[in-house]
Amino acid sequence: MRIVLNGKPCDVARERLDAVLEELGYQGDTVATAVNGAFVGRRVRGETTLGEGDQLEVIAPMQGG
Repeated sequence: MRIVLNGKPCDVARERLDAVLEELGYQGDTVATAVNGAFVGRRVRGETTLGEGDQLEVIAPMQGG
């Protein structure tokens, strides 16, 4: 399925958000996520499914000032 990841087209095989993050290499990382502009907390990622064309934003914290 094709989604938009951080503004760029991306093909993923899975549908559940937690599984998509794992597929993309974010397992174990502390990240914030939003689907179609709506924040998705870590606790509900396993209940959140993505569909064709959905926009996924993944934001990792940065150190520094």
